[in-house]
Amino acid sequence: MIIKTPNQKNQLIPERYPSDNLFTCDVANAVLKDIMPQLEHPFYSLSKKPDMTIRRYEHNGNWLEVVPSIKGLATIYDKDILIFAISQIMTKINSGEEISQKVKISAREVLMFTNRGTAGKDYKALCEALDRLAGTRIKTNIVIGDEEQTDFIGLVDAASIRRKNGLNGRLQWVEIKLSDWMFDAIKANQVLTLNRNYFRLRKPIERRIYELSRKHCGQQKEWSIALELLHKKSGSKSPLKKFRLVVKNLVTHDHLPDYSIQYDEQDDKAIFKNRSKWWKDKPDNQPVLPSLSPSTYEEARKVAPHYDIYYLEQEFRNWCANSGKSVPKNIKAAFIGFCKKVNERNPHP
Repeated sequence: MIIKTPNQKNQLIPERYPSDNLFTCDVANAVLKDIMPQLEHPFYSLSKKPDMTIRRYEHNGNWLEVVPSIKGLATIYDKDILIFAISQIMTKINSGEEISQKVKISAREVLMFTNRGTAGKDYKALCEALDRLAGTRIKTNIVIGDEEQTDFIGLVDAASIRRKNGLNGRLQWVEIKLSDWMFDAIKANQVLTLNRNYFRLRKPIERRIYELSRKHCGQQKEWSIALELLHKKSGSKSPLKKFRLVVKNLVTHDHLPDYSIQYDEQDDKAIFKNRSKWWKDKPDNQPVLPSLSPSTYEEARKVAPHYDIYYLEQEFRNWCANSGKSVPKNIKAAFIGFCKKVNERNPHP
């Protein structure tokens, strides 16, 4: 085993916008969401250079082909725009609001939300990302809900841009129309919450490894996978030998969000361990807490107005799992009371 010497700060991109500043944005209560099939399969290029190759991936009966536009394949960094859009849609769903495939996005907010700069080059990069997202096409038989699609589909069906003072002005708003396939996956609740430090990972392959660990380890205590299979799932074009060095670097610096990694040299496999302690001393027969209603979220925001309500929900669920007490009979009242106490202790997080 490799001895870990934590040095996380040097491995992560600095946090440009402290969490308390994020509460000034309209997306303050949005948790990061991504579509689970996208976490499972390598839809996006991990290269920072234009990738013009057609990629085909097969695993356990599922296959997909990703076809680039003349601008190249959509990259894992381009996907930040979709994560932002998905997060906004899920916030509306959880609040009981109507949703649409068309999502209007403030350029400045998406840059801040994804921990990017707000200089001219960053707005230009946002436009280039939209080009690749709209141009990349996918042919797949991956099942969404109870249907199987085997036709060409897109990540974004349409996109429009609003600039200030003409073509040379700064990008203000973007409106994108998500594809039917992606929108159906959101409505089927095939989404997972992501850690905000996902945007602070420096290397594309590290983001991809986090996605896979989030999908497969989830809330389990741990998950192990052979390096060869992890390499295949990642979609990395690097040789397995180089990919193994990436994993060892993650072990050494221990900077992957949510999960720590161990590397078993004898069996050549990675072992992901959940950093959360929700599973510790948890009775096997403990029932799962039910989902919260839109009205519960609304009342919770009133008693804890400066908090990310979905973060508080996760803290509440962790507390219930580790308290050793039975599930509250009135989940709504218990959650509201929890939020109220947190806010009383620290009204300005």
